[in-house]
Amino acid sequence: MRTYGFLGAGHMSQAIIRSLIESASVKPEHIWVSNRSAGKLDRLVEQTGVHKAANNEELIDKAEVILLGVKPQDLVTAVEPIASSFDGSHIVVSLAAGVSLQNLKKLIPNVNQLIRIMPNAAVKVRRSVIGCSVSGEALWLKTLAQDLFKPLGEIVFVEEGEAFEALTVACSSGIGFVYELMEYWQDWLMDHDFSSEEARRMTVGTFMGAALMAHETPLTTIEELQNKVVSKKGVTAAGLDSIRELEMERLLRISFEKAVMRDRELGRLD
Repeated sequence: MRTYGFLGAGHMSQAIIRSLIESASVKPEHIWVSNRSAGKLDRLVEQTGVHKAANNEELIDKAEVILLGVKPQDLVTAVEPIASSFDGSHIVVSLAAGVSLQNLKKLIPNVNQLIRIMPNAAVKVRRSVIGCSVSGEALWLKTLAQDLFKPLGEIVFVEEGEAFEALTVACSSGIGFVYELMEYWQDWLMDHDFSSEEARRMTVGTFMGAALMAHETPLTTIEELQNKVVSKKGVTAAGLDSIRELEMERLLRISFEKAVMRDRELGRLD
């Protein structure tokens, strides 16, 4: 049985750890975690039963698969001092937005088995979209990633570059964009005399219902689904006409491209 080490106990690392344990994919006794601050780590250990690593060196010594759960801007500071502790037997999984496998290899030259993943916050409910890219042509690394992360959601293997950037923005950042839209829905309902609780429930139900309908009819395009709920010259059609006149698609595309630019900035380790 492989052992897993999480370097960093931030929100995403904790969400992955809890979901792996809850799905019975990995036993807590096979997980080691290190973190800059002790308080957050101590709570995680107490709540989940994972092992606490005294430092990053111990983490690397105890675990075969090391997951780098630090922010991209903190990656060099966290990894550079311990880079020599890694060896050819380690498998390194990076969660750092924007950081390519090539740059990761420069940071940890002793490791050839590298995996890059980009999950989103829905890891917490095991419905995440998880972008994944592996070093070289190692099919067994893809199998490892599939087996490890499949319980957390939908795995999408993608080449690095524009495709990975697009997935990062549309799926990882996309959760935040959807919540922004949901806020607009909720606020509009509250402006029309619904309580905040009612407005929230109605908004969540509408988004969830639309998503489930699309999920349960995978052979039906999104456009076809929309056409089924739009009557010519009806209420929905009037609203959609206004959305299109206001060029919402253009605004969203500009927002996505701004996010891509930030993703590239974070990926520069020099």
